[in-house]
Amino acid sequence: MGFGSYDESEQENQNTDIDEDGAVNVHENDHDGSVNFDTDADSDELIDQLQSMKDDE
Repeated sequence: MGFGSYDESEQENQNTDIDEDGAVNVHENDHDGSVNFDTDADSDELIDQLQSMKDDE
C-alpha cells in the first residue's frame, strides 16, 4: 500500500456503540449578542501599543 492509503477491510467491523446521551453538545452554551469595547485611545495609540507588543517578542 502506498502513502495515505488504507485497508477497507479494517473499516468494516468497527464497534460503534456510542453513548450519545453522554456526548458533548457543542451548542449547549451558544450565545446571541454583541461585544463592544469602549476605549479612550485613538487608532494611532492602539497601533503603537500593538507594535510595542510585537517588538517585545
